[in-house]
Amino acid sequence: MNLPYHILDVFTDTPYAGNPLAVVLQADALSPAQMLAVAREFNLSETVFVRAPRAATAAAQLRIYTPARELPFAGHPTVGAACLLSELGLAPQAGDEEARFVLEEGIGPVAVGVRRRAGQAPYAELTTAQLPEYGPTPDEAAVAAILGLQRADLGSDGERVRAVSCGVPFVLVPLRAPELLASIALDGAAWHRHLAGQWAQQLYVYARGYEGELRARMFAPGLGVAEDPATGSAAAALAGALASESPQAEGRLQWLIRQGLEMGRPSELHVCAERAGGAVAAIRVGGHAVRVASGTLFI
Repeated sequence: MNLPYHILDVFTDTPYAGNPLAVVLQADALSPAQMLAVAREFNLSETVFVRAPRAATAAAQLRIYTPARELPFAGHPTVGAACLLSELGLAPQAGDEEARFVLEEGIGPVAVGVRRRAGQAPYAELTTAQLPEYGPTPDEAAVAAILGLQRADLGSDGERVRAVSCGVPFVLVPLRAPELLASIALDGAAWHRHLAGQWAQQLYVYARGYEGELRARMFAPGLGVAEDPATGSAAAALAGALASESPQAEGRLQWLIRQGLEMGRPSELHVCAERAGGAVAAIRVGGHAVRVASGTLFI
């Protein structure tokens, strides 16, 4: 089989920044073992395989793989694939308006909207199929040891370490100052002792910047990803936690998350939450994507 593929940088409008993503088209005949082998060949944090949808209401089915395993949902593959499918005319078009369609993922149907403007990189926003879910709270001393930090470095504005999922579980770790993000030295042995096999194994470490934005780093040894420059599913979990803990009963909350700076891959993730009736009603994650390469896979 000869299959077309494209490489995109996601959560950026600048080539060679953001989070690189491989998108393999016409992947219906690939087995799970073949998709995992291709993901390991690309060796990116995620590779997404586009297949024909099962339901007539969806534009495509996505299968998402890290170099270690398949994921039921991930943010940068969803945003990147949505932008690419729109750019290639393989998804509904809406001119200068936002085109809305559905992508089938392991977690279920994921609604996306894509905006394309002349001279600009396309922008896609997803709405998570799952609202925030809290899991067992990890031990803060253990989390600090995994990150090579002191326990006193953890915590910000009354926020503590918690485990949250909007499709993929993450340990959310607030730090008292953004400068501490550069001091992280992940201890793989400590991670294996304390987090391997737990409900939430991936770490999303964040701090409030000095211009109102959030700064973050993500570590996922269990997924074969030492560090990720932009993580939509983690940003969704963080938005879900912040929205769940907000005293605001109604309306929209929004945040800008900057990630990947320590890796030389600056990324911007636009996240928002809707609250209604005193509860979280929706979580959305958006960003740009720019295509940087295309080619053919020989299977």
